[in-house]
Amino acid sequence: MVLKIGLPKGSLQEATLNLLSKAGFNFSIRERSYFPASDDEEMEAILIRAQEIAAYIYDGVLDAGITGKDWIMENGAEVVEVAELVYSKVSFRPVRWVVAVPENSDIKSVQDLNGKRIATEAVNLTKDYLKKHNVQAEVEFSWGATEAKTPELVDAIVEITESGSSLRANKLRIVDTVMTSTVRLIANQQSYKEPWKKEKIDSIAMLMQGAIHASGKVGLKLNLKQRDIEKIREILPAMKRPTISPLLGNEWVALETIVDEKIVREIMPLLKKAGAEDIIEYPLNKVIY
Repeated sequence: MVLKIGLPKGSLQEATLNLLSKAGFNFSIRERSYFPASDDEEMEAILIRAQEIAAYIYDGVLDAGITGKDWIMENGAEVVEVAELVYSKVSFRPVRWVVAVPENSDIKSVQDLNGKRIATEAVNLTKDYLKKHNVQAEVEFSWGATEAKTPELVDAIVEITESGSSLRANKLRIVDTVMTSTVRLIANQQSYKEPWKKEKIDSIAMLMQGAIHASGKVGLKLNLKQRDIEKIREILPAMKRPTISPLLGNEWVALETIVDEKIVREIMPLLKKAGAEDIIEYPLNKVIY
């Protein structure tokens, strides 16, 4: 059997392929090809815009795919949300759809959008947001370069952002957040009822989440005397409890744990000072809880 999976083309493409590689699924993309070759013979992938993936999965053209919660809602697609995968094109954090206006605009709140003209790629999300706030405005689809359309063409835009830096660079001010979105692994409802496909999709979800959990973390191994165990444990912020194994003889033990990479430079000197020896730091690909 083969699982047909949609992978996002464009801004999420590189981050998604890197994450899949850490999860154990490697894809190679030939120039001008929309069908990446996979080292997993049970998967057949296609690269398409994240905006379209949920619709194709809902229609049964694809069994599963990776897209944002925003595009699931925008398409009104009834799909199975198998897993939340918190990453974006440049970071491991959610993205936001925001209302933005020129810095010198008189628009200060959502109510000020009444009767205004708004450009966005997420037309349905924006209309739902306005309806929720009892605001009537003209919403038009933007084919791109949305940030450049104010103030000459429209009064405001609804655009996706991670840090807001691009909006600030274009002299735009955020008025409100329409929604916060994260990436999801989703499945066709019928496909997810098939035992083989469900097991395959669940395995992909587990391994991708494991790769996300491993991000920014490293493993530490070190040797220490038994008498120093409690002193060392106070320094190490273990995920649960460190693994401690006896070494030859009765005096020394080996300790292994996982820590945030950013604190290693702080705790290594403390570990050494507390009696640790043969300290080894190693990278992680996956952490499965």
